[in-house]
Amino acid sequence: METYNKGFVYFICLVSAMGGLLFGYDWVVIGGAKIFYEQYFDIVGNPGMQGLAMSIALAGCLIGALTAGALADRLGRKKLLLTAAFIFAATAYGTGAFNSFTPFLVIRFFGGIAIGIASGLSPMYIAEVAPTTIRGKLVSLNQLTIVIGILAAQVVNWLLVSDDAAWNKEMAWRWMFWAAAFPALAFLLLAAFIPESPRWLAMKGEREKSMSILSKIGGAAYASAEMKTFEEATTGAQTQGGLKLLFSRPFRRVLVIGIVVAMFQQWCGTNVIFNYAQEIFQSAGYDVDNTFINIVVTGIANLVFTFVAIYTVDRLGRRALMLIGAGGLAGIYLILGLCYYLQVSGTLMVVLVVLAIACYAMSLGPVTWVLLSEIFPGKVRAVAVATGTFALWVASFTLTYTFPFLNQALGTYGTFWIYTAICTAGFLFFLKKLPETKGKSLEELEKELLK
Repeated sequence: METYNKGFVYFICLVSAMGGLLFGYDWVVIGGAKIFYEQYFDIVGNPGMQGLAMSIALAGCLIGALTAGALADRLGRKKLLLTAAFIFAATAYGTGAFNSFTPFLVIRFFGGIAIGIASGLSPMYIAEVAPTTIRGKLVSLNQLTIVIGILAAQVVNWLLVSDDAAWNKEMAWRWMFWAAAFPALAFLLLAAFIPESPRWLAMKGEREKSMSILSKIGGAAYASAEMKTFEEATTGAQTQGGLKLLFSRPFRRVLVIGIVVAMFQQWCGTNVIFNYAQEIFQSAGYDVDNTFINIVVTGIANLVFTFVAIYTVDRLGRRALMLIGAGGLAGIYLILGLCYYLQVSGTLMVVLVVLAIACYAMSLGPVTWVLLSEIFPGKVRAVAVATGTFALWVASFTLTYTFPFLNQALGTYGTFWIYTAICTAGFLFFLKKLPETKGKSLEELEKELLK
């Protein structure tokens, strides 16, 4: 039976997962700040500037995701996590501090870079330090912290705009952003105490340092066994590779699976509920006040069912949960679209939306990050995870950008039926192409997937 130092392992994984918490908070908080900063910067009647303010961070995400792989291979995982933590802290303060629109946009762009880095790097680091038997559970902690960050942003926004918050409303949007500075500084401080990835050190030829960290994780026997698998996986091969190696024939199949998994997490449509919750709930007959409460309800459901994923990911397996998520959402969206078509309103619509969030939270949300962190071979893992993360953010942009057009052209019911078709296609792809990865070391997966 595999034994390990639970306290040490959970500490370093939770610290790394703080990147996910800041990613979730920073991504969602702007939705609540929107009504305040638009008035402050006098862009209420300017849809171009409104759209730029909402999407500028996404441009930073793409840059962060693109560069994270090469930087993680060059600098190491720990140094890049520290860099992301510093950017999060600086941009959390700066976004709320500036009094003119252009610096606000610039800071949001840099905040997006931190999101892009953390979104791929945190789960990758966890996968590289986690013992095989609990790797899925530990990588899922990253999704849990993302969800906590999302819920924290929703609660902070709700509290700052509630009637009880009768203090200076002109400062509300600033405090929405400033609140992220506290966990960002904690992340920066704690990340200084986590070790470098032992797999990265081994690839760099730092065998003694790698062995020392592995010994802290699981003892001397564990360290020797892990080091043996590292060396067997890299014997006679290039230890690190870039995009050229990633797109070569042996790796192409795994890359396609990774990109489909990453893009499907967004194209399944669930994140539309977070980005356009106000429009969705108003279409279901709710006023603005009740919409904010319903948004918090979806955040709570997101959190609760992420714990279900953490409990089941190493029991049911990654493939089974992805099939449950794709199939479940296809059914829920079919019914949701029918309800919109028949103009059903009220509690039933909230229940269906919460069911969709729950289904996503226990499957596609966390398991996508687990798969991206473990299916790629060590020689190309950093650049492959970065490529998958970049694809995910491209999919996020297209999903977010196309929803208003689809909603206008097809109605809310037609839009959700489009997502039904996408989820059905995803289910069929996973059924045919997605391998099971639970219970296998990263090196075992490399041998299996590169056959």
